[in-house]
Amino acid sequence: MSNPLFSILLIFVVVVAFTAAENSVFIKPEHFPDPLVSFDNNSHTPDKVALGRLLFFDPQLSLDETISCASCHSPYNAFAHTDHALSHGIGDQIGQRNAPALFNLAWKNTLMWDGAANHIETQALAPLTNEKEMGEDLAHVLSKLQASSFYPQKFLSVFGDSIIQSQSLLKALASFQLSLISANAKYDQVQLGELEFTDQELNGESLFMQHCNACHTAPLFSNDLYKQNGLQLDPTLNDLGRMDVTLDPNDSLKFKVPSLRNLSYSYPYMHDGRFNKLNEVIAHYTSISRNNLTSNELDQPITLTENDKVDLVAFLLTLNDKDFIFNQKHQFPKELLIQKKNTNSNQSTSNQ
Repeated sequence: MSNPLFSILLIFVVVVAFTAAENSVFIKPEHFPDPLVSFDNNSHTPDKVALGRLLFFDPQLSLDETISCASCHSPYNAFAHTDHALSHGIGDQIGQRNAPALFNLAWKNTLMWDGAANHIETQALAPLTNEKEMGEDLAHVLSKLQASSFYPQKFLSVFGDSIIQSQSLLKALASFQLSLISANAKYDQVQLGELEFTDQELNGESLFMQHCNACHTAPLFSNDLYKQNGLQLDPTLNDLGRMDVTLDPNDSLKFKVPSLRNLSYSYPYMHDGRFNKLNEVIAHYTSISRNNLTSNELDQPITLTENDKVDLVAFLLTLNDKDFIFNQKHQFPKELLIQKKNTNSNQSTSNQ
């Protein structure tokens, strides 16, 4: 005869487990390694991610309320941008670097081209306060959000406090960005046994593993390190990369190795956006001179036939994740537009 108390406890455990799974936002892809980011101090819920999404797309976070995070990190460009090589900020000021794509951030120990940020929750402070980007002061951002007609209630629902704190703001932004996981390209479907590569893609994969995988390590297609790849210093930008952070001359012209996923959507390429096409990038690596290197980062230029180059590009195109690019959960939230219209309407009425 079954124990009624045991049955009740079993049902309770199942319900709790189901609810936890249902509320879980971060799900590690089966063929990915364990994430490097800890979620112990920032548990993920759909409501927190939704709040972060609102903030990410809200230009109110910039000084003149014209620039949002999404202005430089568009969902249709793998959260990079393609309309100019260097990022543009308030007053149409031009930044120093190309805005990097944002996805699979839970597998990164450091962030930004030079690794200036070592935590996803503090990284947002850099663009928020940079005078050429969003040009804001954190205290002023918080005061604007606090005066909003709907943000205090949102923060109350998510964090249990209608007083908007900097920590809550940064945690919400981080939660949305950490939810941006790209893991359903053809490459991923092949790894899971759902599809097969063509002969051309197979040859391209073989070439990639031979020449590229050491830095652009599968399945994330980045080793999350900083490398000097033979690019000449742009005298106008005078960007020394990692050295500007560490002050170590050995880090001169070293930049973070970017992921090669979603390359069709995230051009132009390199830290300064100097290359517009994949063929230009491949041409750089096949013609690089060891005289262009200040440290022993490349054993030798990559040797490829013209057919090899075509096959390599064919493989790289299997890293495009259309489901990620066109995921409606990543796009501009309609709720933000509705709230803005309501706010403008109320202001217009009060001025009459």
